[in-house]
Amino acid sequence: MIQDKYLNLKLSERGAIISIAAYLCLSVLKLFIGFTMESRALRADGFNNVTDIVASVAVLIGLRLSQRPADSDHPYGHWKSETIASLFASFVMMAVGIQVLFDGGKSLIAGHEETPDILSAWIGLFCAVVMFAVYRYNKNLSMKTNSASVMAAAKDNLSDAWVSVGASVGIFGSQLHLSWLDSVIALLIGLLICKTAWDIFRESSYNLSDGFDDTLLDSFNRIVLSVKGVEGVRDIRGRTYGNNMVIDLVILVDPNMGLKEAHKISSQVEDVLMEKYDVFDVHVHVEPSEKS
Repeated sequence: MIQDKYLNLKLSERGAIISIAAYLCLSVLKLFIGFTMESRALRADGFNNVTDIVASVAVLIGLRLSQRPADSDHPYGHWKSETIASLFASFVMMAVGIQVLFDGGKSLIAGHEETPDILSAWIGLFCAVVMFAVYRYNKNLSMKTNSASVMAAAKDNLSDAWVSVGASVGIFGSQLHLSWLDSVIALLIGLLICKTAWDIFRESSYNLSDGFDDTLLDSFNRIVLSVKGVEGVRDIRGRTYGNNMVIDLVILVDPNMGLKEAHKISSQVEDVLMEKYDVFDVHVHVEPSEKS
């Protein structure tokens, strides 16, 4: 099972590498066209892709560090490296998002008469098609490897495709003498970058502080109680290491039960959680129930 986890991490690297290559090419194209053809929306979209490069590189580094086996300094392994990398990427994305908001707001207040060339709109639509293709690839890869980070990258790819569509809409609008629309779209893109950064920060910090979904714990509690011989669950806790769940729980059994039988029940609890919910590791403590 552990070997499969490491194999999935290795396979997930493909998604990060493809995202980096796509973002690198598209950001250069968007920034070049955006600056030469006076499109603030396309420039903002290009800067958005620059932050995506940083985020994808962080994910790639995290995936590779996570593959390191447990050692004396990290007895639980290096699974959280991916989450730490995502947290770092969120800071970079937020800084760029604020800069895009500042530039777009300043342009909107000052006003500008430049009308972006119509070619920049078609470039934006072309980039949207490319990002949608990358999204489909990463989505399929995440389903194959059960990787939450690759699925998050896929969702980011999809949002980037819609950002490019929005930038093109702003440019088309400027052709209709709505020159302010280009700056408005740039502001919206800046807000989207900040929102994406905040979402990544919130999820990463939640996982690093050992936050865990209460509804999952309720499901685990019910499934443990269904195991024959378990008379109650005194305590159940969960935490994550990267994409891996670790569960600690205390079960109650018949106080007259022998040690061998109690151990068998605890093993059944471990097996059902690991097989049904793909829990990475389960620590079961057995205590006697309070029977009169």
